[in-house]
Amino acid sequence: MKNLKKTGGLLIAIGMLAAAGSAFAQSSEVKHGQSLWESNGCYLCHGTVAGGGVGPAVATDLVPYVALAQYVRHPTGEMPPFSVNVLSDADLQDIYSYLKSLPQPKSPDSNPLLPKPVVSGGGK
Repeated sequence: MKNLKKTGGLLIAIGMLAAAGSAFAQSSEVKHGQSLWESNGCYLCHGTVAGGGVGPAVATDLVPYVALAQYVRHPTGEMPPFSVNVLSDADLQDIYSYLKSLPQPKSPDSNPLLPKPVVSGGGK
């Protein structure tokens, strides 16, 4: 029974270490993705936190990775193409991880500094 408790404790500790390692790896991917977002000039059109600008917001309506990769490689609008020679598939995956990590923007209604719309009661 004693060995069973030790084994159970050991398994829990291993699981916790594995989870911590996974979070660290995810964090480094996000940091690398942010670095690529900045160094490749993505922010110039899509904004520093991908909320939009000249180009569309890409963090708010994040498409599946395959769709993003297809568009980045073969865009149909004003965006220049980014070949595998410019952004590797691994780099593009890190950018996607960065975009997924961004918080969703708050609704303008939650900003107390903005005036609330006047609702007409339809009265006299």
